[in-house]
Amino acid sequence: MATYLKQRIAQSVSDAIDLKVRRTVESILDEVRQRGDAAVRELSAKFDSWSPRSFRLSESDIEAIMAKVAPGTIADIRFAQEQIRNFAQHQRDSIKDIEVETLPGVRLGHRNIPVDSVGCYVPGGRYPMVASAHMSIVTARTAGVSRVIACTPPNQGEAHPETIAAMVLGGADEIYVLGGVQAIAAMALGTQTISRVDMLCGPGNAYVAEAKRQLYGSVGIDLFAGPTEILVVADDSADVEMVATDLLGQAEHGPTSPAVCITTSKAIAQALPAEIARQLARLPTADIAGVAWRDYGEIIIVDSLEEAVVEADKLASEHVEILTRNPRYFLDHMKNYGALFLGPETNVSYGDKVIGTNHTLPTLGAARYTGGLWVGKFLKTCTYQEITREASVTIGEYCSRLCEIERFWGHKEQADLRLRRYGGQNVGLGAKP
Repeated sequence: MATYLKQRIAQSVSDAIDLKVRRTVESILDEVRQRGDAAVRELSAKFDSWSPRSFRLSESDIEAIMAKVAPGTIADIRFAQEQIRNFAQHQRDSIKDIEVETLPGVRLGHRNIPVDSVGCYVPGGRYPMVASAHMSIVTARTAGVSRVIACTPPNQGEAHPETIAAMVLGGADEIYVLGGVQAIAAMALGTQTISRVDMLCGPGNAYVAEAKRQLYGSVGIDLFAGPTEILVVADDSADVEMVATDLLGQAEHGPTSPAVCITTSKAIAQALPAEIARQLARLPTADIAGVAWRDYGEIIIVDSLEEAVVEADKLASEHVEILTRNPRYFLDHMKNYGALFLGPETNVSYGDKVIGTNHTLPTLGAARYTGGLWVGKFLKTCTYQEITREASVTIGEYCSRLCEIERFWGHKEQADLRLRRYGGQNVGLGAKP
């Protein structure tokens, strides 16, 4: 039976915060719907103290910004994007168009068609999320999206050079230095200067995530995203320093980021709080990570690996690190996770930044029904059918009878028309008396 040595704050506290976010986002979206560019500019000035002549970077702007980036950093960005592009291309190659003959004369198929235009949001805020440019822009390009635009907020009063470099190298067609809900709204709804997109992708703060949720339907989105999450599953072979390091490495994302340890080892569970405190004393981002651990950290003791799987699947966490003797046991038995990191040699940071898998992953239990961002998210699998006259008669006879059961007389007549034309049958509304 699972025992909680430490639990997160009550859900009611989170719910109250969420309500405030929802109302704020509704108001901002309405402003952009009604006033377009004027509202975007006012909101950018209000929230980011940013109101440049143009939010879109020109070619000369881009050249000047790229010149600020060290050649070694450019090389590092290229390396990371090469890994992400390579894995995404393998994923794309695994997705096949099909056409099959299911009955004599009946040909059915599907085509995987890229979304035409995508808006990628790359967070800036406290942390300029350079890697998010790779994950969204590179993946969309690999899927074959025709138009990829990207928005990122200003950082310390200007465009963040390394983020812009990642956007350029990733292949963005249009780059805007514009952040927050106003950026999401401009891409999704369109303004006088920004043409709307068909799909939004990329992580962001609670307001950005809520904006995507409210806009879903009028545009597609990659997935609903909440605060980033980490679950570490450990047995008695694990190193408590590593467990704490990897928990805090994700907790620093934000004060509401859950960091959970499930362990079969009472020794690890009991030693973990002190090790967390020791590391927080020297961690530069302790002001954020410490609050996240205090309010959303959990330590769960279980009796067996089988029970660890059960509890981990209940959580359905975004990132799951397996620090056990046989990590692949969890690959074979777990069902609900955004991404698995098997063994002490790997970690969430590798996945977040460079190794090649995508870091935009399901949170808030969404791993129960979806995976993360990948090339398939940018593809529409669209079916088609084509049949012979003889097959139309065969299918039409079944269809006519089935439509009659449902009393869909217009549907039935579609079938009956073919039966009259191709089968010589005297049936339906157009039958001769």
